[in-house]
Amino acid sequence: MDIKGYTYGYKSKRKSLVTDEAKKSRQLLIETGINWVCLAFSIKIKNYHSTEILFDFANDPTDLEILKTIKEFHEKGIKVCLKPMIDCKDGMWRALVNFPDESMFGQDPYWKAWFDSYTAFITYYAELAEYAGCEMLCIGCEMLGTERKDEYWRRLIAETRKVYSGKLVYNTNHGKEDRITWVDALDYLGTSAYYPVAKVPGDTLENMTREWEKVAEHLGTLSEKIGKKIIFMEIGCRSAKGCAMMPWDFIHREFPAYEDEQANFFESCLTVMHDKPWFEGFFWWDWSVNIYDTKEEAQKDADFHIHLKKAEEVLKAWYKKI
Repeated sequence: MDIKGYTYGYKSKRKSLVTDEAKKSRQLLIETGINWVCLAFSIKIKNYHSTEILFDFANDPTDLEILKTIKEFHEKGIKVCLKPMIDCKDGMWRALVNFPDESMFGQDPYWKAWFDSYTAFITYYAELAEYAGCEMLCIGCEMLGTERKDEYWRRLIAETRKVYSGKLVYNTNHGKEDRITWVDALDYLGTSAYYPVAKVPGDTLENMTREWEKVAEHLGTLSEKIGKKIIFMEIGCRSAKGCAMMPWDFIHREFPAYEDEQANFFESCLTVMHDKPWFEGFFWWDWSVNIYDTKEEAQKDADFHIHLKKAEEVLKAWYKKI
């Protein structure tokens, strides 16, 4: 396992990456023992059937802010995976982006328009990643509705490789890893590994470990079949009781804060996955640009954050020894 990583920057807005608070947050993240960071940021599209990706000059992080952040991580000896993402302004999940496969006369004008826009988006940031020396580029995240369009994805990858010389990964969703037919064109297969490894709220470390062993068996077989190592491009669990049953959850704010379940999720996953030869590593979800300061705040927080929680101590211990 080479990647001891974390995701950073997803909710960043213009100027937020270059504040004193952001610099402090990055230093706290580095102190967890990471050797990689996934610098993620989101550009909005109007809705799930929009074919245009448009930069918001008032809100989206600028190239200069991104470059300064990459430079700071590199100066600290941290490798960077750049992860430009899209999200829908109307709140719909990006996985729902989809169009008819063809219309009249065997043409698919919506797909062509979509991939023309998306390829321009990815290759733009691929050039930035090349200029900044980013060691990896993630070309998509949870774009489930688009994944069947093999020819378009291969064309996007070919165009990306013309301007970017580092490693390429795509981030599918858990349980969908075996349907990426164009995986041979990538360097790694990534997944959002929000596997529901708990059966009941507050489930035990032992039970979660058994469930991760089942996940590992499946992914190990898949890795051998496709000839690619697998990266957990996203993985995490809120520090709330019941969230290991649905680690992707960010909606149920009525769940009480509960650090043990989050810590057990981290411990069980690291225990099972750290020594698998086909597993390249983790980018945990996610480390905020603005992080709280006190243990009291941490105890009240029921989000994905791990700072000053039991899960942070679990991660630091593992990242120190592997």
